[in-house]
Amino acid sequence: MFGSKFISSRLFSLSKGSLSSTVMRLAVTSVALAITVMMISLAVVVGFKNQIRDKVVGFVAPIHIQALDRNESYEELPFVMSGKLQQALENTEGIRHYQGVANKAGMIKTDEEIQGVVMKGVGSDYDWTYFEHYLMAGELPQYTDGERSNEVLVSKLIADRMLLQVGDDVRVWFIDEDMQARGRKFNVKGVFETGLSEFDERYVFCDLNQIRKLNRWTDEEIGLVEVWLDQVETMDKVNETLYFNIPGSLASYTARESNPQIFDWLALLDTNVWLILVLMFLVAAITVISMLLIIIIEKTSTIGLLKAMGATNGFVRKVFLRRSVKILLLGMLIGNIVGITLCLIQQITGFIHLNPETYYLSAVPIELHWTTIVILNLVCFALWLLMLLIPTGIINRIRPSKSIRFE
Repeated sequence: MFGSKFISSRLFSLSKGSLSSTVMRLAVTSVALAITVMMISLAVVVGFKNQIRDKVVGFVAPIHIQALDRNESYEELPFVMSGKLQQALENTEGIRHYQGVANKAGMIKTDEEIQGVVMKGVGSDYDWTYFEHYLMAGELPQYTDGERSNEVLVSKLIADRMLLQVGDDVRVWFIDEDMQARGRKFNVKGVFETGLSEFDERYVFCDLNQIRKLNRWTDEEIGLVEVWLDQVETMDKVNETLYFNIPGSLASYTARESNPQIFDWLALLDTNVWLILVLMFLVAAITVISMLLIIIIEKTSTIGLLKAMGATNGFVRKVFLRRSVKILLLGMLIGNIVGITLCLIQQITGFIHLNPETYYLSAVPIELHWTTIVILNLVCFALWLLMLLIPTGIINRIRPSKSIRFE
């Protein structure tokens, strides 16, 4: 008796003009489309979440430490970098750098416009690495301990709204404890644009000593400590360690806790991508199962003839499964080629654009890893193969005496 491989190659062909050949082409297309959509969905969601997370964390720092009784205003309670706090920061594994900063609410006023802002005071130890990538014009300010600089770094959004350019002077007004307005003149040193409109329209970077002077703090007092990590993924673990080691009057918070609205929004993307994966998987599975059922029905007389010649049910099932597996593999191969190609084109060219005011990014982000591709293909192939066993059960019920006459 001929082997199942030989019989399978003679029974089915994509080039034949039969109903089964049309259904097989449809099955190949469905599997290819499912793999392509699932791959692109994973690449976009992972890239989107990671890029937004890195942007937010890069702006506000992974962890920050401030007075325990913090409130919802931008006016922080001052504290000193004590020996116990420094020891906790130095001894905690995973911390790359830390720096003292302070925030103060103010209002920029020009002849034509007025804009509420948060002046973020930073010192000589501030790490400007993040903003080096988003500097649009001018230079990053450099501050010195013991001196008060009037140089500021503003966002492009604020600069455009207030009609400011590098080198322009700008007056910022503050309300002190006596409810008296006090103005300070600053000079625009540089302009940045992160794409995070929620932050760009709010923050202006200035010398920490200016905030100290306005708040009547000492030269050692700060509003909060920003903590930078070797790996952002360890944020929760490091924060938990810090929380129990820093002085009792202070508390540590992660970027996720400080900006829950952004991270909750990112978490919703997981639900969307799972819905897409399940739907595409089921569509392809139903198509492949339908294909196999149609082929079995069309080849009923052939199945009866094989059984009459002594073929077992297992042998006949193997014949049909062989062809179905080839269709699966062909569709998955096409889907992988198309999906990877489209991802690479978007990753290199960024031809699909986004509105940065809504999505914080100017182009659809792509982050595709080989491990993701391998796992996606293995899981889909295994589950689809298991589902193919369902229609082959009909083969057991086909009787040679009736099926040979089947028309």
